[in-house]
Amino acid sequence: MPVDIQKMFNEQLPAGMAKNPDAAKAIGTKYQLNVSGDGGGQWYIDCSASGPSVQAGSPGGAECTLGIDSADFPALVADPQAAGMKLFFAGKLKIDGNPMLALKLSKLFELI
Repeated sequence: MPVDIQKMFNEQLPAGMAKNPDAAKAIGTKYQLNVSGDGGGQWYIDCSASGPSVQAGSPGGAECTLGIDSADFPALVADPQAAGMKLFFAGKLKIDGNPMLALKLSKLFELI
């Protein structure tokens, strides 16, 4: 199933975080997500005690920055743990900062 990345990060994730702010804050970190390719973009996702929020752009301050191509993004959403590891070791998922925080992506996608 195709993933509308723009809709996910501009509408669905902010709505899910607003609906369940405690679950979002429990993730406890700030992400920068950079999706290249068709339909991609950049988003700053605050899942810390000061959040939750999602904003377009790259303001800085993220504890974990992830870079992925839009063609590979649907696999990451479908199975963040297994696909994330596979994409990382294939060089298709770039992680800067604390890589252990990337393991919490499944909790982030559960809010959608």
